[in-house]
Amino acid sequence: MKKTFFVLLMMLAMGNVAKAADLDINLEPLKLQTPVMEMKLDCQAAPDYRPELELPMSPLMGSSEKYQLTWMRTNPGVKPYKVMDDLTFAGIPLFVAGIIAKGEKKSFRQNTGENKHTLVTDFKTEIDNYTQFFGPVMATGLKIAGVEGRSDWGRYLASTAMSYGFMALFVNSIKYTAKEMRPDGSTRNSWPSGHTATAFVGATILHKEYGLTRSPWYSVAGYGVATATGVMRVLNNRHWVSDVLSGAGVGIMSGELAYAMSDLIFKGKGLLRGDAISERSIIDHPSFFSISMGLGLGSQSLDFGAETMSDAHDNFNLKFGASTAVSAEGAYFFNKYVGVGGRLRVNSTPINGWDRVLNYADQDVKEMFKDLDADMDLRPLNNIVFRTADKQPQFTIESDHLTEFAADLGVYFNLPLSKRFAMGAKLLAGRSIMQELNLSAHYQGKVVDVNPMAILDDDPNFFYETDETYDTKWDYFTLNANNTFKWGTGISLTYAYKENYAWRLFVDYDMARKTYTLEYNPTQFMHSALPTYFDFAEMMQEIDPAYAADMISEMSPVNTHIKKNRHTFVIGGSLTISF
Repeated sequence: MKKTFFVLLMMLAMGNVAKAADLDINLEPLKLQTPVMEMKLDCQAAPDYRPELELPMSPLMGSSEKYQLTWMRTNPGVKPYKVMDDLTFAGIPLFVAGIIAKGEKKSFRQNTGENKHTLVTDFKTEIDNYTQFFGPVMATGLKIAGVEGRSDWGRYLASTAMSYGFMALFVNSIKYTAKEMRPDGSTRNSWPSGHTATAFVGATILHKEYGLTRSPWYSVAGYGVATATGVMRVLNNRHWVSDVLSGAGVGIMSGELAYAMSDLIFKGKGLLRGDAISERSIIDHPSFFSISMGLGLGSQSLDFGAETMSDAHDNFNLKFGASTAVSAEGAYFFNKYVGVGGRLRVNSTPINGWDRVLNYADQDVKEMFKDLDADMDLRPLNNIVFRTADKQPQFTIESDHLTEFAADLGVYFNLPLSKRFAMGAKLLAGRSIMQELNLSAHYQGKVVDVNPMAILDDDPNFFYETDETYDTKWDYFTLNANNTFKWGTGISLTYAYKENYAWRLFVDYDMARKTYTLEYNPTQFMHSALPTYFDFAEMMQEIDPAYAADMISEMSPVNTHIKKNRHTFVIGGSLTISF
């Protein structure tokens, strides 16, 4: 049985081997095939393709086009500007306002060679010499940094050169034709202000290149610094308010005319960006921020002479002249008709007649010297104030402007008239803070001692001169006003020359009840010249207060108060942006 099973198994195995041999005979030999690979770059856009992230491939792929810094490159799709697109004529009202305000300087006496006591303020800064170039420095710096503005380099430089060329032509032609004297009396080339014109033409360049095409805050920065430059020219006593207003007008007009000329010359060449398009019109969405500059009117007099001494009536009759008003203002509107907002304003008002106060102080000194020479008993006091040319009394008007700082909050109204025009109104209430006005004195002289026992014995010879000297400065006259509540209103006309940009003409009215105080302190130098006399008076205060008070009664300051309503009308213009 086992042998039979073994034979059957061997026969089955040999049959399988024979079948496998048959299969091997029928198989074809294996062939190795090499696949063909073709290099191909597929540039088809993906569903979420973003064209602004596309890299320029032609220089990398060996294109024959040469990559270089462009001079008059024009980006596709930028619409050429028309001449009237660049002319808003906003500078004309400012220039005319300067002409209207020119009458203010007639109230001020100029420096003369005969009068040593001149109308000169102590406020001095040279910042305005640098801030006037803020606009072009900012615009050029952005362009160097690779931030595309409106124009390529060629068109930008041409527009800038024409802007400054027009400005220089207008300013110098008017300056050396009008020959207006500066407030410090230095030269006859005051009107219009060259620094202010330079600042505003630069601000207009920055506004055209980046404010209109990138962000309105570039425009706010440019015109804000330009406005500050004009204010500093007034505070530096180098220009009248009229000079600054006209200079601002010339600067804006020059910049706009230059860009309009570029539109004519270059057409659409050299344009990199068009105006930024906003879906929100400032007329229908009136929430805004603005920087404004205006002329303050509403003169009134402060007749301190009638309240003090009759012979000083003319000297102490002070009047407010035309003022410079600079403000930052903004409001949020709930709809296109009503909103809430606020305003910060600086109002700098020249005091007409303040120079007569200076003359009065000068006359005080002459009368003092006359009395010392006439009274033999006062001979020891002859050198209490030096009279030599290099050490005689000096008077300086530390500020010839009464400056008001005001902060207001209130309700704003807007009434759209068309797609470009709207009327506005406001009701405001706030706080008025005044900065004082000073006439300072500088005396030098000999220190004089006193004999207390001689004073008690009524001996007139109680003064005797020492070898010591003194040198003192103090406020001879001070004019100030208290900080009070104020309220105001105003109307405006808005012209939207772009969707989110507008020029606004406004008339504001403000009223505050003020108490004005004039302090007259001609004898303050005595505390330095007669130290022992005042030490003795202080000692007598504890022994006999009435006698001590009588000793210093004629050496105390005299204060005069006047209560008056301060009415101010401000007429001006502002650059307004929507948000």
